[in-house]
Amino acid sequence: MTGLLFDQNLSPRLVSRLHGLYPGSIHVETIRLGKGLDKEVWEYAREHNLVIVSKDADFSELSLLWGFPPKVIWIRRGNCSTREIEMLLRANFNAAYDLFDDRDAGILTLF
Repeated sequence: MTGLLFDQNLSPRLVSRLHGLYPGSIHVETIRLGKGLDKEVWEYAREHNLVIVSKDADFSELSLLWGFPPKVIWIRRGNCSTREIEMLLRANFNAAYDLFDDRDAGILTLF
């Protein structure tokens, strides 16, 4: 299993809240890419074998254009709390784990 790279539109608190399930996860602010270009975030995730987690469609679109890795977890919930995002990622741990291992899949969409 690989870690997650949380995009700037998600709370940095998710890293510590989900550490037990997704060890090695980080937030873009931690690596000073909070205001970085999507391409920079993409390259960092690819180089460090991380799965990007975002609420924006940008990374899923990049995956369609550039392929994978990195893989992407696209959270398609509207306005919601950090706790709701945490519970969504906990509830879909098996699907995320399957994404990591699936050689033919690059995007997991969660609603």
